[in-house]
Amino acid sequence: MNLPKFKIGRYTADLPLIQGGMAIRISTGALAGAVAKTGAVGVIGASGMAFEELAEEIRLARQIAGGNGIIGVNIMFAAREFIGLVNTAIKEKIDVIFTGAGFSRDIFKMAKGSVTEIVPIVSSAKFALLSKKLGAPAVVVEGKEAGGHLGTLRSIKEILPEVRSAVGPDFPVAGAGGFYHGSQIAEFMRLGANAVQIATRFVLAEECNAARAYKEVYQRAKEGDVVIIASPVGMPGHALKTAFVNRILDKSVPTPMGCDYCLKNCSLVYCIIQALINSQQGDVENGVVFSGENVWKIKDRTIRPAAAIIKDILNEYEESVNV
Repeated sequence: MNLPKFKIGRYTADLPLIQGGMAIRISTGALAGAVAKTGAVGVIGASGMAFEELAEEIRLARQIAGGNGIIGVNIMFAAREFIGLVNTAIKEKIDVIFTGAGFSRDIFKMAKGSVTEIVPIVSSAKFALLSKKLGAPAVVVEGKEAGGHLGTLRSIKEILPEVRSAVGPDFPVAGAGGFYHGSQIAEFMRLGANAVQIATRFVLAEECNAARAYKEVYQRAKEGDVVIIASPVGMPGHALKTAFVNRILDKSVPTPMGCDYCLKNCSLVYCIIQALINSQQGDVENGVVFSGENVWKIKDRTIRPAAAIIKDILNEYEESVNV
């Protein structure tokens, strides 16, 4: 295997693979730890967790990883508890905080003097360069092909070369959005990436915390099932069709009965957090199931350990470069 390692400041991953952090308890400590154990970067989706819950998930991930790989958390800037979650992760000495759905300058000050590296998820050369200037050791560049909330409607294939040109040849960059096959590692690297971030394939991991019904929506997904929806967060999002998603599309979705004010800004058209909780717990017809746009292209959609999925990805890469 001739894949390079991926450096994030003081940390180095043996594999240039980042498991995308999926919020509302889709990727918790069990998945992040299992991924990190392989030498890749395992990520907990922190948004929607209580502070002590996040601390416990970080500890669990470390226990499972057994000192291997890198453990990170993904914290959505749009979340009202953003600062508290960041402080909790830093207190737990998390290796990396990945942050998207908005951009924070203050997070770099918060992490100053700690062992935690800050890696923004960006969708333009402008914010990639700003991240570098503020002290980020790396960035994740995400295109329109990604699942969940989208920062752009431009393809990763357009954005990656622009970012590489802006930040220079030596700055670590991970490409994200639409990853479904190991051959794309080589493709992303030709475009300027040093690593790839993968989320959608890991929903089908045994360690993923989504309900079986959630995973079954992925397993039966076909072309045309992934749609772009409007989110109360103020950003578009990629989701698989469900009864609830169809109601979002035809603008007949019910308005919230109450509000916990979990977001800094919310249109209140519907409750995105409750919709995500519903689906995570198995009530997919009354929920939103986020997914990358290429989920229907995944050939093997059996539920397997995360380590087996990573092994397949690496084999796919090896086969593609040896053709």
